[in-house]
Amino acid sequence: MGGGNTEGSNEVGNGKAPIPSPPDIDEDLHSRQLAVYGLETMHRLFASNILISGMKGFGAEIAKNLILAGVKSVTLHDEGTVELWDLSSNFIFSEEDLGKNRALASVQKLQELNNSVIISTLTNELRKEQLSNFQAVVFTDISFEKAIQFDDYCHKHQPPIAFIKSEVRGLFGSVFCDFGPKFTVFDIDGEDPHTGIIATISKDNPALVACVDEERLGFQDGDLVVFSEVQGMTELNDGKARKIKNARPYSFTIEDDTANYATYAKGGIATQVKEPKVLNFKPLQEALKDPGDFLLSDFSKVDRPPLLHLAFQALDKFILNLGCFPIAGSEEDAQKLISLVTDINNSLPEGRLQDIDQKLLRNFAFGARAVLNPMAAMFGGIVGQEVMKACSGKFHPLFQFFYFDSVESLPSELLDSNDLKPLNCPYDAQISVFGSKLQKKLENAKIFIVGSGALGCEFLKNVALMGVCCGDGGKLTITDDDVIKKSNLSSQFLFRDWNIGQAKSTVAASAASLINPCLHVEALQNRASPETEYVFDDTFWENLSVVINALDNVNARLYIDQRCLYFQKPLLESGTLGAKCNTQMVIPHLTENYGASRDPPERETPMCIVQSFPHNIDHCLTWASSEFEGLFEKTPAEVNTYLSSPSDYISAMKNSGDAQVRYNLERVLKCLDRDKCDTFEDCITWARFNFENYFVNRVKQLTFTFPEDTVTSTGVPFWSAPKRFPHPLEFSIDDLSHLHFVMAASILQAEAFGIPIPDWVKSPKMFAAAVDKVIVPDFQPVHGVKIVTDDKATTHSTESIDDDDALINNLVMKLELCRKKLPPGYKMQPIQFEKDDDTNYHMDVIAGLANMRARNYCIPEGDKLKAKFIAGRIIPAIATSTAMATGLVCLELYKVLDGRHKLEHYRNTFVNLALPLISMAEPVPPKVIEHQDMCWTVWDRWILRDNPTVRELLQWLKNKGLNAYSITYGKFSLYRMDPRHKKRMDRKLVDLVREVRKAELHPHWRHFDVVVICEDDAGNDVDIPQISIYFR
Repeated sequence: MGGGNTEGSNEVGNGKAPIPSPPDIDEDLHSRQLAVYGLETMHRLFASNILISGMKGFGAEIAKNLILAGVKSVTLHDEGTVELWDLSSNFIFSEEDLGKNRALASVQKLQELNNSVIISTLTNELRKEQLSNFQAVVFTDISFEKAIQFDDYCHKHQPPIAFIKSEVRGLFGSVFCDFGPKFTVFDIDGEDPHTGIIATISKDNPALVACVDEERLGFQDGDLVVFSEVQGMTELNDGKARKIKNARPYSFTIEDDTANYATYAKGGIATQVKEPKVLNFKPLQEALKDPGDFLLSDFSKVDRPPLLHLAFQALDKFILNLGCFPIAGSEEDAQKLISLVTDINNSLPEGRLQDIDQKLLRNFAFGARAVLNPMAAMFGGIVGQEVMKACSGKFHPLFQFFYFDSVESLPSELLDSNDLKPLNCPYDAQISVFGSKLQKKLENAKIFIVGSGALGCEFLKNVALMGVCCGDGGKLTITDDDVIKKSNLSSQFLFRDWNIGQAKSTVAASAASLINPCLHVEALQNRASPETEYVFDDTFWENLSVVINALDNVNARLYIDQRCLYFQKPLLESGTLGAKCNTQMVIPHLTENYGASRDPPERETPMCIVQSFPHNIDHCLTWASSEFEGLFEKTPAEVNTYLSSPSDYISAMKNSGDAQVRYNLERVLKCLDRDKCDTFEDCITWARFNFENYFVNRVKQLTFTFPEDTVTSTGVPFWSAPKRFPHPLEFSIDDLSHLHFVMAASILQAEAFGIPIPDWVKSPKMFAAAVDKVIVPDFQPVHGVKIVTDDKATTHSTESIDDDDALINNLVMKLELCRKKLPPGYKMQPIQFEKDDDTNYHMDVIAGLANMRARNYCIPEGDKLKAKFIAGRIIPAIATSTAMATGLVCLELYKVLDGRHKLEHYRNTFVNLALPLISMAEPVPPKVIEHQDMCWTVWDRWILRDNPTVRELLQWLKNKGLNAYSITYGKFSLYRMDPRHKKRMDRKLVDLVREVRKAELHPHWRHFDVVVICEDDAGNDVDIPQISIYFR
């Protein structure tokens, strides 16, 4: 029952849930979550029972995240009733729920999130014995006295019950975790084990292991690795874990004395062994006195956690003594709280604080009663993740205290206590912290949310609860061109299964209006892009208060970033990837823009590795996805393009100058001639031939061209690491994986050719008999075949358009002969890959292609789930990191809409909930360019009105000490220092634009933009802002 069990065990340990039999997991629904946790962790979560005590806004956020994750059961406990005060932080409650028990009022809407989770309630005072029914218990509104009793029971229970006490008080929050005296973490970070492909191993003590310089190693000193596939020095293949020392980017040493080992020959992989880690948690009573190291989120606030540790204890005493929270704006109550903090500090036997920040404590006291939605969302993400760690042993727990504040979110001017008084409205809790003036600004804001997926749903919920865009002058515009899919339901919480197929933005906007009927929201289905600037025109952008990105791709983010730069609008940027999330504030004239700093592009795998020299399953899956697309989607689509208008197709091909003309024609001809199928038996023959081509003939040709003893021009063996020498497969109807691949490929080929699929296909015996009848011709390798080995090539090499005209004409003639044999109106059915349907055989073909190829190269095979992640380009996503990101962004939204905060008040954040790591930093200011007595940044745009001529623009710049020698509009040159352009000097710029565009400007345009290249009087180039020319 202790902490020594391993990840694969079904025993109970650390309070983690027993798994008598693994529950079924809907892989389509939970695909993004599976990509983060894996099957074993998901099985544990699905068997876990959780208690959440306290169902104000904070409790609701935790419950949402756990129910979306799919735990077995969630029990909601609350003895109180819904108050108007609760409505600004709890997305579940409406005014109709006022007076109802909070737990009971929560059940219906939470159940809609996931019908597989059992949701029950407790409405009476909890007894500690009731906690034994749960693997983890969370308390969001409990006294320290009661918490110590409950935690003591949980700590001593066998197995221990994970105990979490967390509070959200205004702009302050705390978390305490106790997972028992010996809690085992099986995977501290959730990352795949690092690997290294070995190049050489020395015969030495210690032995030096050098790896290929394909990519940097991720090993660190002290890591354990196991060796496999080492040839020559086979003593290392014993499965023993060895400790790394002197880790370098491409090498490391091990403590083994290899002097007497056999000489290293070639090959080998070093794989990191992830060791379990045992944590000894202290019970709450002990931890309060000796908290240890606090999890720090902001290095500009290193002194805060110790003070807040005392402040939360003082607040508990305040409530115990007076029976209520401090009143917002009450200096008397604030002083009482400060006195309590001082008393607790003075009573400490050691570690007393020398300075007590009374201003901070005053803010703490004023907002202590309020649960703010952004804080609830942020802490709901943190606590939800900690619960899942407790139930699974996946990721490193928070050990043990975390304190946080966002006092920078307060209005920049001092608040009048009268401005904090309640107005008997749903936003009273928020008003008690920020005042009614800022509340008005929130209500009358004009917000543009781009995207309504996981982030967009959370943002809509947050802004609705905050009252943003809920006033007469407010408006929220949300746009998304996507529709709801089944896999969205586990992370995009505003959607239900009956919404599948509907527009995301419309459904999300309707759901947000139910949270707050006063929300003024317009939902659009337009992708924000250059093509939709007639929708999102100048007037639209000029009227906005702020833009919130909820996007999942870089190019879209960069486009919105450029629009925000252009119109000088704040952009609140965020993103998630599994347990990680980040936020970036882009504030006009204060910070750099999103596009100013970019992550390095992902390293693209060279095409020769994917095509001929794979050395891991990811390479095989990339190849398989490409082959699937070519066979079943691109080729049939190309055939249809040809058949729809043969003469136009051939003419376009010949005139295109495209290097792939011959390739495309050969592909279409092959499909309509040699590969054409008329019966299902033809499809079986095609699939069986493809098996032979892919996994036998190609390998024979490759090893014929490059035998195993081939050496390069430098004398190095060609088949050196990371290359793996392949071996052809031998097809067998007794190998079910062979047979299943042929069956799946046959079925898809039949679909592409519109051939009915007979029922006997599903009979393994009958299908095997049909395959056995196929006569496969012998293969003879060919001399002189060119196989790409250049690591720098990332695309297929193709023949040039300079192919012999006679060859192209011959292909065209053969195509015409094939076409004439086809019935009128003949058409193929291109198959677009769909990952979320397990009955369509798409994933069966891709997984089959990848795993057969893996066998060729002796690469460990991958399961169908891994194939789905890679082929389906599934982005790992979980509700906890999404909630955390949106909560952090909305804390910044207060600052933006207040409008008077300085750079040092804003925060960019990077979070990895798996570690856990929370890192906040002040944004980077924009680069300043200086010229004479002027200066500007990327945020500046120069404007020239009254429809100027070229001469007037040049003179306008001359007056600034700038000599222009080039004016361009897009890719068109309007003016340059060229005698031929002199005659353009007195022409209107707008007329030149019309001329080069060969079209009239859009009616809604009032201006256009030009890029002018200038130099100063000394001949130095000066990078000036973009210039807008207003002609209307």
